[in-house]
Amino acid sequence: MNSNSSRGRKRTISPTRRYNVITPIKNPRSHPPQPNLKARLNFNNQKLDAVLMMAIITLIIFGLLMVYSASYDYSWRWKGISGLIFQRQLLWMFIGVIAAVVLSFLDFHIFKKFAVPAILVTIGLLLLVLIIGEKQNNAIRAIFGGSGQPSELAKLVTIIYLSVWLYAKRDQLDDITFGLIPLAMILGILGGLIFLQPDLSALITILFLGGLMFFLAGGDLRQIGLLLILALLISWLVVQISPTGTQRIQDYFIGLKDPTESSYHVQRSYEAFLKGGWFGVGIGKAETKLTGLPVPPTDSIFAVVGEETGVIGALGLIGLYLVVLWRGLIIAKKAPDEMGSLLAAGLSLWIVTEAFINMAVMVGLLPFAGNALPLISAGGSNVIVTLSAVGILLNISRLSDQTRVKNGSIFDAVVDLRRRNRRRRVSSTRRSTSHSLRDNG
Repeated sequence: MNSNSSRGRKRTISPTRRYNVITPIKNPRSHPPQPNLKARLNFNNQKLDAVLMMAIITLIIFGLLMVYSASYDYSWRWKGISGLIFQRQLLWMFIGVIAAVVLSFLDFHIFKKFAVPAILVTIGLLLLVLIIGEKQNNAIRAIFGGSGQPSELAKLVTIIYLSVWLYAKRDQLDDITFGLIPLAMILGILGGLIFLQPDLSALITILFLGGLMFFLAGGDLRQIGLLLILALLISWLVVQISPTGTQRIQDYFIGLKDPTESSYHVQRSYEAFLKGGWFGVGIGKAETKLTGLPVPPTDSIFAVVGEETGVIGALGLIGLYLVVLWRGLIIAKKAPDEMGSLLAAGLSLWIVTEAFINMAVMVGLLPFAGNALPLISAGGSNVIVTLSAVGILLNISRLSDQTRVKNGSIFDAVVDLRRRNRRRRVSSTRRSTSHSLRDNG
């Protein structure tokens, strides 16, 4: 009787013990499921910004088409080969696309390690230009047979370096010894080397990018005002010292008073737009590029766009750049951290600013600057650095937190960026003490 009951107990207890040892009950809240390998890899569960990609692809295709149209006669007169400039542009585009693809998969936080070496290499290349560079049009700007312009690289590296540096010093920017003075030293070294070439447009762009990045990082408005005054003073001095700059400013103001008295370059650009009308004369059918329009494949390519595609085509091109700006600032707004926000905003604003300057010069709204039209003008350095910037933008978009706000105006994106970068300022001792007393009281 006792043995039977003991056996019964064994039969009832043993399965329970076996169950507790072999298959214990798991609490799903205390042991959440671990993400699989695919979920851990950012490039598998994050998506690229499709709108930005489509805008860039359209700019690349349209740019190649316009370079071919604008360069075949110029290339023939230059080297005796009608397709030489277009063939080079294809090569630069291919290299730039490879760079964009690599950078879109490379976590942008790696720039924290390479920002200082990159700025040192850029300074070295700018010095190399002054030593072994080739002189063209009273300026020494290029190396490697005229294919490389370190001043173009300096624009991209400046944005990357300032994004890393301003992010690291974000809690000390209100102190002029940690904010404005080091920034002025960085920009002064780069700007001084570029001025010696001279490349006035690149110099002004570098100064503009420095002030813009400092503003977006949440810098003190008084320091920003002082920086603006210094930049205007330096720009005025540069123009006064440079005979080229003085002549360009004089031509600009004369053209504002009377467009018929504008510089020869601007007058030929006006002629191209007048011939193009609303809808253009057709791709490849422009005449101004054959009758003296200065450097149609590079500086003047927007005039060729206006003649061959008309006002409608020019407005469409402006619309594509506005899409790049819109998506770039939205990426900045959704970026995973403040460094990504600074980087995305700086890169997108730089690309669109370059485009705006080039187009504004061609219609007489700004003094002649010599900026390339991004992804449209012929030129290896500008194409490669621009597509590299696009790759970084796509990478930031890929790594962005998908829970952030996914829409909003451009103005909202800029305001949100500056607010984010100011929210972590170190509070003063008095303020911290008052808050602690209030909480304890």
